[in-house]
Amino acid sequence: MAKRDFYEVLGVSKTATDAEIKKAYRKLSKQYHPDINKEADAEDKFKEVSEAFEILSDPQKRAAYDQYGHSSTDPNFGAGGFGGFQDFGGGGFGGFEDIFESFFGGGGGSRQSSTNAPRQGSDLQYTLDLTFNEAIFGLEKSIRFNREDECSTCHGNGAKPGTQPETCGKCHGSGSINVERQTPLGRMMSRQACDECSGTGKIIKDKCSTCSGSGRMMKSHAVKVNVPAGVESGQQMRLAGQGEAGYNGGPYGDLYVIFRVEDSPVFEREGSEIYYKEDISIVQAALGDEIEVPTVHGRVKLRIPAGTQTGTTFRLKGKGAPKLRGNSNGDQHVTVIVETPTNLSDAQKDLLREFGAVSGNKAVIEQEEGFFDKVKDAFSSGGKKKRK
Repeated sequence: MAKRDFYEVLGVSKTATDAEIKKAYRKLSKQYHPDINKEADAEDKFKEVSEAFEILSDPQKRAAYDQYGHSSTDPNFGAGGFGGFQDFGGGGFGGFEDIFESFFGGGGGSRQSSTNAPRQGSDLQYTLDLTFNEAIFGLEKSIRFNREDECSTCHGNGAKPGTQPETCGKCHGSGSINVERQTPLGRMMSRQACDECSGTGKIIKDKCSTCSGSGRMMKSHAVKVNVPAGVESGQQMRLAGQGEAGYNGGPYGDLYVIFRVEDSPVFEREGSEIYYKEDISIVQAALGDEIEVPTVHGRVKLRIPAGTQTGTTFRLKGKGAPKLRGNSNGDQHVTVIVETPTNLSDAQKDLLREFGAVSGNKAVIEQEEGFFDKVKDAFSSGGKKKRK
């Protein structure tokens, strides 16, 4: 199935700001998180949303995607490998030699690289699940996955221990041979992979019994990941050299660890800012109080001024999540919700009626002060519910 446009996946326009892209990703990643959404296609949609965010949240990758579409996400796109770009000038793609080669199967001998040259191994991707607190504070985690590794028996040369691969007699170790072919311009010479050694430049007479001469085998590989404090879902970390083994002595590929953070049952998070809702009684709202509220750093005291209205938000400076690019924390925002009491006793109802009768009379201000003490005593026995 063809990939959907990344902007369409996130539901944003092509002129969307970074903040709009981030907001859309947070909403959709929560909606399709496999731990929350149990629909059959939830995990596929979550991966689609994560991939879209990975590309569009990176200015360089987004610019490439805007110009070249999904082909820019191919690991082999451009000269730089993963996410790399090639100068399309005289020495790059689009020159006369490439056109000549596309028609006649070669001819640009100076551009031909040996097919048995060292090549970097493939990059791998690993999704690392984190709890809410693990993402907030960071930690070191060990992960294990399967990758193509160098054969431990032959150490990658593909030959039986005690023997060595021999240089191919047909291509003399180059891995490629000259082939003459008929073209509209006459007979032309081109180069192609040697059919005797399959382009490796070597012949293995006695193959390694462990890897059957490939020099590679699937192995379980463990690596430690230092998760930085303050990571969010969809962000990734590159671990150089932790991908699959290279070819012909080339370096290992890289491992890209994508973080997937579970939601908190208590807090909401946007970047380094934490949001929390706390229920208070009408007495606490009217008279004021000092309460304790939870934060990711532990419980702290919060003063509620007299006359606080429902929906009022207080800021606890520095009690949010760590900022990835900095040495400080965000803030926690506490929104108080004033609860309307239910199942009132007769005494409580009488006090509220009394309050309604006297609250509009300016001559009984002093009487109201004494009245509020009665209200506080009457309602304090019911306690205050905590929002979950």
